[in-house]
Amino acid sequence: MSLIYQLRPAHWIKNGFVLVGLLFGRAIFKPEFVVAAIFAFIAFSLMASFVYVINDLADVEADRLHPVKRNRPIASGAVSVFQAKILVAFLLAVSLPVAWLASPIVFAIVMGYGVMNLAYSFGLKDIVVLDVFIIATGFMLRILAGTVGIGIEPSKWLIVCGLMVTLFLGFAKRRSELVQASNNKQRRVLEHYSVELLDKFIGIMASATIITYSLYTVAPETVKQHHTDKLIYTSPMVIYGLFRYLFLLYQRKQGEDPVTDLFHDRQILLTVLAWGLVTTALVL
Repeated sequence: MSLIYQLRPAHWIKNGFVLVGLLFGRAIFKPEFVVAAIFAFIAFSLMASFVYVINDLADVEADRLHPVKRNRPIASGAVSVFQAKILVAFLLAVSLPVAWLASPIVFAIVMGYGVMNLAYSFGLKDIVVLDVFIIATGFMLRILAGTVGIGIEPSKWLIVCGLMVTLFLGFAKRRSELVQASNNKQRRVLEHYSVELLDKFIGIMASATIITYSLYTVAPETVKQHHTDKLIYTSPMVIYGLFRYLFLLYQRKQGEDPVTDLFHDRQILLTVLAWGLVTTALVL
């Protein structure tokens, strides 16, 4: 059970970015694209778990100082270092062949994602601002794998909107970590951040997310592709979701784990589901 928990399967929901192209590329009813996207999703999930294990091995001492992370399998001793290394080898050996089944392009993207995150784990995570941009790039690679990787032309607006929202979540995560950290040894990059600086970044990215998404919904190419000008009516859901997340960040002192916030806050979960249902109904 500890080995399964070490994979962090709850975080595989982040790889849903791989499937976004099926919806906005109007390919959700085309079996060849769906199968390729599923392979890409599985490959990214396994590679993401590979990255999680590598990170936990690299951060084991720091995690033991954290009030929550000390309960992770490796930090707590439930999974030994030897077992973790075997798990790393297994995940790498399976994820890349699965990515190849999706397409050679997906294979290259998944490989690039793994290499980028290794560089992040062993140095780049300590470079202020760049650390969050690398996290956001990981989500951009997911979108590209689910579009270019399987033969769907990606919307430039989709790329921009994805970048804005992931930067927003990344800086919000850093703010939460900074506020909750008892000492900066838990994550050295926090020494270079301040609450005031992160508040400015968060405000900029929240505004940029709302603007870029709203512009996407009314862009002529969007209306032409989806044969509707009604997507603008999903904007209030996006705005509400962002504001609710800011409420959790500032008033409830949450935000360190967006996945946990999604599943544990009923309002955000219902907003995401409502947005997904309405958007699907409009674009298909």
